Amino acid sequence: QVLLVESGGGLVQAGGSLTLSCAASGRTFSNYGMGWFRQAPGKEREFVASISRTGGITLYADSVKGRFTVSRDNDKNTVQLQMNILKPEDTAVYYCAAGRTARELASRGGGDYWGQGTQVTVSA
Repeated sequence: QVLLVESGGGLVQAGGSLTLSCAASGRTFSNYGMGWFRQAPGKEREFVASISRTGGITLYADSVKGRFTVSRDNDKNTVQLQMNILKPEDTAVYYCAAGRTARELASRGGGDYWGQGTQVTVSA
């Protein structure tokens, strides 16, 4: 079992930045690829970014490429999502997930363990 807790969400103006953090506990954090997903009201959950166990591979959805950066600290059992140049369409609940690999998180559209989510609202 892996427990994931997100933080860092909030309200920001378009063009602004936010950093989300996900703290993991339970099983060995470095054994898992980690990912970020989001779900906007009335829409399906979608993949945002993922990172491999060592951090050597990062994958991004086309909609956030160049604006968002995913990173992890295996000593602190945390994964971050730095979000820059935010747009109103980035408004969603953002979820952290743990899975086998970064590629599987992206292709599968989900992970084995999920956090409770954190709200990000971008005003125009």
